[in-house]
Amino acid sequence: MVDQVKKTRKRRKPMSESQRLAAAQRLEKARAAKKPAANISLHESIRDLPEDHELHPDKVKMWIKDWKQRLVAMKHYQRSKEAKEVSKYYETDGYIKNMQRYLDSGVWTDMYWGENRDQKMGYVCVALAYDKDGNPKRNRGVFYPDINVVWE
Repeated sequence: MVDQVKKTRKRRKPMSESQRLAAAQRLEKARAAKKPAANISLHESIRDLPEDHELHPDKVKMWIKDWKQRLVAMKHYQRSKEAKEVSKYYETDGYIKNMQRYLDSGVWTDMYWGENRDQKMGYVCVALAYDKDGNPKRNRGVFYPDINVVWE
């Protein structure tokens, strides 16, 4: 067997005060020239949402962080004998995955939304269906863009 020699890190030579000031000025100049973050990891349809939008990516990221903490707290539910606890665990896990999918695709796939998952998502009609007489079929609670209203 060969003994492995531990590599020692060579210490950096200390900077003088003038070198430190020059480095700080270069860093300040580089930071000023840097462009703002483009949020390339987000889907292009949600990158430029206004700050007060209900599903703004910053809000969703905070919700993900909060729900991940909840999931860690209920880790023992995963192998519980109680069906409700197991269901609660996987429901929480699914909500986290749906929020992450929203940031990647720009499409909210969960039926509920919000910090406490207490708001219900509505339906939107993207293609009208017609009956035999040629009249559009409509369902209660669905938003129709042709009339710009939720059908009641």
